Amino acid sequence: MTKAMKQHKRASHVLIYRELKPHLFMVIVQVGYTFLYFITEASFNHGMSPHVYVTYRHIVATVVMFPFAYFLERDARPKLTFALLMEFFLLSLLGVSVSLNMYFASLNYTNPTFVASMVNTVASLTFIVAVAIRFEVVDVRNPRGIAKVIGTMISLAGVLIMTLYKGPVMRNLWRPLIHIPGKSAAITEDWLKGSILTVSSCVTWSLWYIMQASTLKRYPAQISLTTWMCFVGAAQSAVFTLIVEHDSSAWTMGLNIDLWSTIYGGVVVSGFIIYIQLWCTEKRGPVFVTMFNPISTILVAVLAYFVLGEKLYLGSIIGSLIVIIGLYLLLWGKEGDKVVCMKTTEKSQCSSVDPECII
Repeated sequence: MTKAMKQHKRASHVLIYRELKPHLFMVIVQVGYTFLYFITEASFNHGMSPHVYVTYRHIVATVVMFPFAYFLERDARPKLTFALLMEFFLLSLLGVSVSLNMYFASLNYTNPTFVASMVNTVASLTFIVAVAIRFEVVDVRNPRGIAKVIGTMISLAGVLIMTLYKGPVMRNLWRPLIHIPGKSAAITEDWLKGSILTVSSCVTWSLWYIMQASTLKRYPAQISLTTWMCFVGAAQSAVFTLIVEHDSSAWTMGLNIDLWSTIYGGVVVSGFIIYIQLWCTEKRGPVFVTMFNPISTILVAVLAYFVLGEKLYLGSIIGSLIVIIGLYLLLWGKEGDKVVCMKTTEKSQCSSVDPECII
């Protein structure tokens, strides 16, 4: 093999790696989220308040991420302005304090499989919000435009099924390999309440994804942005927790599952995973990030049913399958945006509103 051929082969491998790197990173993200569902459920069942958890988790994330943000992005950070600080505040409100408090509170009333399935609606909700604020234009004369609309409607139909139809419990075929203690006596399963909390958190996440993509264009320092969101989100969540949690003992934490779930959530999820998501959002757009959510749904369902022996309801299975079908129909429609955007960029008509970057 000649030297030129070796260089060509090496260059092709580098190109393949660069193309697949966001995909590999997002698979890692979904594996990380899968473990998060179970470790937080175990902690909440142990008696930890979801609101205290969100606060502590982001305090840990801030402490861990700050040195990396300060030293690694010292020269890359744009100058802070009042407008940027307001964006950080709103991003933290949407992506941390409001969404996560509702999201983790919903685990008290449902189960990890249900919550993980609901996350698949984020892409459809992001699309709806983007259309409403004119970040997204739908051409109903184009097959891909029709696919976006139909995919969104199918996903929302799946959500309705999961919310309104619980269905019978699927019988476990064998004893669970791992046992997670059940919910405390103060917590009861309330499917409708849990559904409302989960859907509401997904709506705020959709707004967060869109705003995130916009902010990254003006503040492209991902680690610093992650640190800011964790810091401001921890402060917001602390204020909210002080209002709703009147028992001071809720803030105490021992050397148990509560501590480990907080460290995992703060270091791995709020730090490492959120940074990867920001990087992938900047490179490929928010919809690319949300298209990987079904991976954690499948992993959570398999682990919950076969390993942990948790209840798996027929309504959740049917609804989640419908949501995933709608999700990928929407994403097929979104694939056409990349081609359209590339063509319009050449004509300088894709600078102010870039659908591939914004959604």
